[in-house]
Amino acid sequence: MNTTRTLAGVALVAATAMTLGACATDTAPESGIDASTATSIADFGTFADLEAAAKAEGALNVIALPRDWANYGEILDLFIERYPEITVTEASPDASSAEEIQAAENLAGQDTAPDVFDLGLAVALSSTDYFAPYFVERWDDIPAELKNEDGLFWGDYGGYMAIGYDPDAVPAPTSLQDLLGEEYRGKVAINGDPTQAGAAFAAVGMATVQNGGTLDDFQAGVDFFAELNAAGNFVKIDPTPATVASGETPVVFDWDYLNAGYAAELEGQRNWEVVVLPGTGYAGYYNQAINKDAPNPAAARLWMEFLYSPEVQNLWLKGGARPVLEASLVANGEIDEALYAALPEAPADTVVPSAEQSEAAATLLGEQWATAVQ
Repeated sequence: MNTTRTLAGVALVAATAMTLGACATDTAPESGIDASTATSIADFGTFADLEAAAKAEGALNVIALPRDWANYGEILDLFIERYPEITVTEASPDASSAEEIQAAENLAGQDTAPDVFDLGLAVALSSTDYFAPYFVERWDDIPAELKNEDGLFWGDYGGYMAIGYDPDAVPAPTSLQDLLGEEYRGKVAINGDPTQAGAAFAAVGMATVQNGGTLDDFQAGVDFFAELNAAGNFVKIDPTPATVASGETPVVFDWDYLNAGYAAELEGQRNWEVVVLPGTGYAGYYNQAINKDAPNPAAARLWMEFLYSPEVQNLWLKGGARPVLEASLVANGEIDEALYAALPEAPADTVVPSAEQSEAAATLLGEQWATAVQ
């Protein structure tokens, strides 16, 4: 499993070099509907009309979607199988959330611009000027706290920040403070730069609530990583399956479903255990949004409806993530019971940052992170 989807240092070569096999259009040719202004299926008429408009465009540009991230590979393949008339271009799978927005800026007006985004909350909150409002058919089933009320972005899948570790290299951590010990010298990594990457941002958030702080002020988390760095235990290597397999990053802060993916991918090569530390759990969701300048606006909207179908929501479960429609799927008997039962038990005490808390934390990290870990 490649957990570099949130890394901050990946060049956008694939995005700038990509060409499409079909020419994008802004309208459904038969109905004359301007897909770029559509805010729901009703604007197209029916779901079949939306499908027809997307097939007429013939293309969909996605970005920063690693195929081994929360089961995105199976999800992409299902869309491609279902809509062979639509050519899907998968640009820069290892880009960060911030780099998705940079790609939209750099490629604005071109057929290669991203149609859709998958973003951490902090970047989504600071980038709403790039988004087109849209309300998927299952909008009302998305919890209010996990969606922008204006339809600019909305949560999709999530999990808990966890620690993955190689039991042959380090003792099992039972608390955040354990990681400051001599046994972890030069061995603890996080997934990217928290000023740009959602997973790394969440690592600081988890350290905050496990280090005596609250989500109102991430200073306790910054202080922990400064102490970890001063002890020589923080290794500035972006973790990948290769770095885990080689032993370069034997301890990794990352989402539980991504750390679980390491264990599956490296089975037979490297032992890998995953622990959500006791105490307060830190949960988070990744968010979907549509580029307001999407070259394929109908396909972008079809992709969103696809992602929020019960079938695809269950595919997040298959990838170890928690679908945002979880409560609705359970209530309606649409959940895959076996996959649902396989999820690890959620911590009794869980926190999820609000929009205001995330914005404040992003400001603090922008001011202090580089100095804290230099």
